[in-house]
Amino acid sequence: MALSPIQQPVSFSQQVRQAFGSRVAAYEPQARLQRGIAWRLAGRAQHHGWGRALPLGPCADLGAGTGLVGRALGAWQILLPGPLQQLDLCPEALARNGFGPTLPWDLNQGLPPQLHGASLLTSSFALQWLDNPPGTLTLWGGQLAPGGWLLLAVPTAGSFPQWRQAAQRAGVPCSALELPRAEVLLHAAARGGLAPVHCQVLTFSHQQPASPQRPAGTAPSPLAALRAMQAIGAGTSRERAPLPAGAWRRLLAAWPEGGRLSWEVLLLLARKREGWAPTPGGPPCS
Repeated sequence: MALSPIQQPVSFSQQVRQAFGSRVAAYEPQARLQRGIAWRLAGRAQHHGWGRALPLGPCADLGAGTGLVGRALGAWQILLPGPLQQLDLCPEALARNGFGPTLPWDLNQGLPPQLHGASLLTSSFALQWLDNPPGTLTLWGGQLAPGGWLLLAVPTAGSFPQWRQAAQRAGVPCSALELPRAEVLLHAAARGGLAPVHCQVLTFSHQQPASPQRPAGTAPSPLAALRAMQAIGAGTSRERAPLPAGAWRRLLAAWPEGGRLSWEVLLLLARKREGWAPTPGGPPCS
């Protein structure tokens, strides 16, 4: 009798890849926050004029997905010293990404050798999925050429306060993804030799579109906000077991009045310091 092979546990990065890959068709139509942040990042870059100051070297979008950041940079008519390579672990997303050359790549393994001495690294809504966001950010800074630029957006630990409050009230585990603190990421960027040029911590709330089921002016539903995350593949959690139906009902019943779900997002434009050497400190974010 043949024995069944022992199934190896699926890593968290593979769970994330599978979630986004299975829902890639819905991503761009529904990822309004991600699309808006990509546009804002490109606009801030254009405002600071760094397209005219980029050194020679490779350029890459890390966790590029379907190419929102690349298209935003193009729409703002920012000239780059070379093509913006599109790196992502999800081949289904890269198949829909027509902005630049694509490379399937697990960012938990560092960066490919061809990006050493990069002129530009961009990343939006990707760093939080990695095993060690602060350490990875330090590594990215170290890979940039002197005078090179980092363009980063990442949700941070102040996100989802309503979800956490409801879980505490209901006495159930909070399955929201644990996110890095903005100040920790800024110290990590400084350790990688990066000097902030533009730094903001912004708050956004899920906006549920009006529909026949929800006329304009009525309170949003927390369930709709959570389902919107799930619909684009962003609902993966490190919690080992999903909440049972009864726990979800208690969670939603304990949700704070108003039904909103808020995101805290760090926007960072930073430049690699000339003559950089590793330092333990880092600047605060204003």
